Amino acid sequence: MVNITNEKGTISITSEVLTYLAGVAATSCFGVKGMISRSKEGVMQLLRRESMSKGVTVHFHDDGSISLELHIGVDQGVNMSAVAQSIMKEVSYKLSKSAGVPVRRVDVFIDTIIG
Repeated sequence: MVNITNEKGTISITSEVLTYLAGVAATSCFGVKGMISRSKEGVMQLLRRESMSKGVTVHFHDDGSISLELHIGVDQGVNMSAVAQSIMKEVSYKLSKSAGVPVRRVDVFIDTIIG
């Protein structure tokens, strides 16, 4: 959880909110088919919009910043490097602007190509 304090009080933002915002930002990028969840047995599943936060992991740092891991599926034929760079920029921008939380790092894992 991230706490933002000012003279009017404290705002607490849970990891669920952060993962949802990151999932929405990532899936809005060109070439992204969706978020991916991996079961304990290693089976991958393309997540629907309402559960896409399962493809995101948030790590909290002592300085109030966060790092994110996103697991995604991409369209066949897209430039994976360009898609990953786009996701990194978009997720970092959206979280810092909408939640006011500094983003230290965004790691993108392309788990599958969906044709």
